[in-house]
Amino acid sequence: MRAIVIIAPEGENILRHIRFDAPDSCLILACAKGAPLSVLYWGAALPLGVDGAALEGLSERQGMHGVADISLPLSLAMEPGLGHPMFHGFAAHREGKDWGSVFTVAKVEPRDQGAKVVCSDERTRLGLEYEIDFDGNSGVLRIRSTLTNYGATPLELNDMMTACLPVPDMMTDIIGFTGRWTQEFTQERVQRYAATYLRENRSGRTSHFSYPAIWLAAADTNESAGEVYGFHLAFSGNHRLRVDSLTDGRVLASLGALLLPGEVRLAPGESYASPEIVAAYSATGLSALSRKFHDHVRTKLLRPETRAKPRPVHYNTWEAVYFDHDIAKLKELATRAAEIGVERFVLDDGWFGGRRHDRAGLGDWTVSRDVYPDGLGPLVAHVTGLGMEFGLWFEPEMVNPDSDLYRAHPDWVLGLEGVENVPFRSQLALDISRPEVADYLFDAIDAILRDHDIRYIKWDNNRDLSHPGGQDGTARAFAQVQALYALLNRVRSAHPHVEIESCSSGGARADMGVLAHSDRVWTSDSNDALDRQVIQRGASFSLPLEVLGCHVGPAKCHVTGRRLSMEMRAASVFMGHMGLELNLLTERAADLDVLKKAIDLHKKHRALLHDGDFYRLNSAPQLIAKGAVARDKSEALYSVAYVASDAKVLPGRLKFDGLDPERAYRLQLIWPSNWQAVKGPSAIETLNLIGEGAIFSGAALMHHGLQLPHAFPETCLLFYASAV
Repeated sequence: MRAIVIIAPEGENILRHIRFDAPDSCLILACAKGAPLSVLYWGAALPLGVDGAALEGLSERQGMHGVADISLPLSLAMEPGLGHPMFHGFAAHREGKDWGSVFTVAKVEPRDQGAKVVCSDERTRLGLEYEIDFDGNSGVLRIRSTLTNYGATPLELNDMMTACLPVPDMMTDIIGFTGRWTQEFTQERVQRYAATYLRENRSGRTSHFSYPAIWLAAADTNESAGEVYGFHLAFSGNHRLRVDSLTDGRVLASLGALLLPGEVRLAPGESYASPEIVAAYSATGLSALSRKFHDHVRTKLLRPETRAKPRPVHYNTWEAVYFDHDIAKLKELATRAAEIGVERFVLDDGWFGGRRHDRAGLGDWTVSRDVYPDGLGPLVAHVTGLGMEFGLWFEPEMVNPDSDLYRAHPDWVLGLEGVENVPFRSQLALDISRPEVADYLFDAIDAILRDHDIRYIKWDNNRDLSHPGGQDGTARAFAQVQALYALLNRVRSAHPHVEIESCSSGGARADMGVLAHSDRVWTSDSNDALDRQVIQRGASFSLPLEVLGCHVGPAKCHVTGRRLSMEMRAASVFMGHMGLELNLLTERAADLDVLKKAIDLHKKHRALLHDGDFYRLNSAPQLIAKGAVARDKSEALYSVAYVASDAKVLPGRLKFDGLDPERAYRLQLIWPSNWQAVKGPSAIETLNLIGEGAIFSGAALMHHGLQLPHAFPETCLLFYASAV
């Protein structure tokens, strides 16, 4: 970071620009005192000799007929006082007045790899402070903003984007992320158009249908080449994402929390802190930008102790037993799981209160004596005696009307007076922003964790906040997210050895906001291997493999009804945090043997998968190809999934991105172990890739690639390259 100081004729030092540099990118802020804070340059790395004054001159814009006589300035707030006719990123007022703020720089505090910039509007008595961090290694930009009411009367805040960031108009493509339950992280790539691209979420959680990330790319950008800007709002609640193409040719990407009416009312002296934006630029394709985000999650969000420990292979009981908790059967499942290499056994829903189905018991977080007459202790002891960790499912934020908690405290539920709550999985949402509710939940969870050797919590959330009204009638959606983070931190502080998974009807809460307070996310309730290939590919745009919960499901998927081979099911969860969610007592012995081999193979390579650099590979639509490459380029593992039939006789060649072109590598096909070409010999047989493998230069593997064999759909091949 460099503060660029201009010496005025009278000898006064005037700070006009702040410059941040990373090996492949550069950010320059215009921060002259008395002017709006804005981005002067953000893109490819610039020589140190390029100064802000030169860039300002090159950026000079003229007025035009039919619009304002001057070119209106941009700012990080895009406040209404600037006079832009198309877009405002800020809206607030005091009884209809003081709505037209103009925030100008009052103070700049340069810091190592960052700065605090204080802006203010003396006329409306508001302060807007920005905390800006720019990682000098990865080029990841982080921005937080805080609004303070310095006036004598309350301020109603209607809307506030964390920041409005300009991107070059050559970024013509918008990549958004949508989906539904069991189809999360679906990518949509559309051409940017005049006016506004808008995604909004009012579900009260991150949502299945509007993931809080948006990317802008050049038309020819792919996984390995081309310019792209990525933005992620680190927030697990209502949000608004927009891209505005102004009539003057400038383009703005804006992200922030979506505030409900009356949700934020600042008394004199009070402040509102916005969610953080995490953003980055890449000149070398989509995967390179993902690797920047992965580095951010690994180094800034995950706990060091979590990173240092191998991610245990999971077994989750849900799709094996659902609510049928028979202690003898659960012990038998645990024994079978340990025999095939499982390292963590997670008891899912159904262990507490009157929870014999999903219509009762939520909120009563005491062990059910009807099902566990001797408590959970015997099962925990059996699991840990087998050498596995024990994990437990909770859904703390919810309550069933048929529960002791609701009968005692119906007033603890979020809702609107006179309006019926939307039916949603027979449950209601608790107002966890109320101290007494948060205290009750913490005490209940704390008691279970203190009384048992539990090392893992699956923290679930299975409904939207349809009517998030508090006891006083005000909206509480934003406060609910803040209370969630506080409760998660409280549990982790009291039990630092316990890891927490964020689950929400699958992947409806899997963002960087919750990952600052948890250790893993559940990516989807679909354990269908073909669905999972698409879901996990979309999730990898923002999140690294080791936090993506991926489970082998039963032969017939409970969600899709599709039947898939064990080879395909196991390979599809290989590149993630591997787990199982099937009835091990009814699976065929031959399939369990295959599964055990897959677990052993995953353990052998998980250090590479969970610490390496991730590459999504350019491929035809019927293939999903990806790889993990060791940071020192000494080894790599690649997955190629055939998810549909090929229109051509043979697929194309697979190019193994990320290798060192100057080194030689031994290439082997390591999964499935007994694979044979549909019609041999293919390159797999002629090169003996299933056996000792063949040696090629990194350059040949990267730039020429391997001719893939013809394979039936629902096949997944794993290739391993090791430097020789």
